[in-house]
Amino acid sequence: MGQAQAATELQSLEARVAAARQRLDEHVREMVHWHFSPETGCPFWLERAAGLGFDPRVEIAGYGDLRKLGYFQDGWLRGGPVRRWLPKAYENEPVYVFETGGSTGVPKCRINVRDFEIDYEQFSLSLSEKGFPKGSDWLMLGPTGPRRLRLAVEHLAQTRGGICFFVDLDPRWVNVLLRQGKHQEMEAYKSHVIDQALKILRVHEGIRCLFTTPKLLEALCEKISLTKIGISGIFCGGTEMDAQFHRFAREELVPGVDFVPTYGNTLMGLALNKPFDRDDDYAITYYPAHPRALIELVDPEDTERTVGYGETGQVMLTTLTKELFMPRFLERDEAERAEPIEVYPWDGVRDLRLLKSLEESVTVGVY
Repeated sequence: MGQAQAATELQSLEARVAAARQRLDEHVREMVHWHFSPETGCPFWLERAAGLGFDPRVEIAGYGDLRKLGYFQDGWLRGGPVRRWLPKAYENEPVYVFETGGSTGVPKCRINVRDFEIDYEQFSLSLSEKGFPKGSDWLMLGPTGPRRLRLAVEHLAQTRGGICFFVDLDPRWVNVLLRQGKHQEMEAYKSHVIDQALKILRVHEGIRCLFTTPKLLEALCEKISLTKIGISGIFCGGTEMDAQFHRFAREELVPGVDFVPTYGNTLMGLALNKPFDRDDDYAITYYPAHPRALIELVDPEDTERTVGYGETGQVMLTTLTKELFMPRFLERDEAERAEPIEVYPWDGVRDLRLLKSLEESVTVGVY
């Protein structure tokens, strides 16, 4: 690449980054106006606004101004009444409620109307036709209720013209077995789950796409060759998804399959992964679904300081949809800050994992 071409591409990326930041600020203003207006907002934020001493619709002009609202508190989503989070604009719509895993206490709740559908419709646009052909059926092998994953993956399959088959797994029960040291029972439960998946794969020949987790994918591949039965695309996520497993999956478990690592949760939705490049040495970089969600990596000792590119920081998540306004929530994860790229001209996060300070107190990777 010549210097002139490199300079042109840099200018192009800088312009895309600036445009994305402008779009984010515009989106922040729109969401603040929505959630703090009596005609459309939810009871929680309207009540909070009364004690702020200023009108957020006037004072918040962009993402940087969200610090005026402080940090979103973890306990606010634990317990009810959950309707305090329902925007008035949706009070006559059917409402879903989804929960987090509950690994750090009482599960957090998030109401949904269409957010999970919108997130996965956008994610669908990033999938290849070769690996995830339109009209193909799917198998979801992993945790379903009370989380949104079951409905979301089914909607993804339907968006792409397919039908989704399910094998459920209850991660909370696996957590109980782990805490009680009942490893034999845990392995028996995992075998039960895998046996169900094998039956579905053997009798439904139209299944070409799979969603599962790293541990279940490995267990499934011990029993059957997914490439031989026609699986062409695997969408895989979970806390065990790291560079080591990424390499293992691509090189040994499912070589030749379109393997898509994914990071998401109930509060954020779904992130997009950087297109695979061997030069990255199998490191996984995720980019949130901007401007609906934004991840900022901050110094855990000084959360007002954003870390530099390549540095490690604590995840601070901001979710900005008409159904959920969650500014500046300090997550339990850490990662390295990744630079914007042409296809995703905003900050990403690389090598996500649990905060070191929580490694001994939180059980993760149970499935």
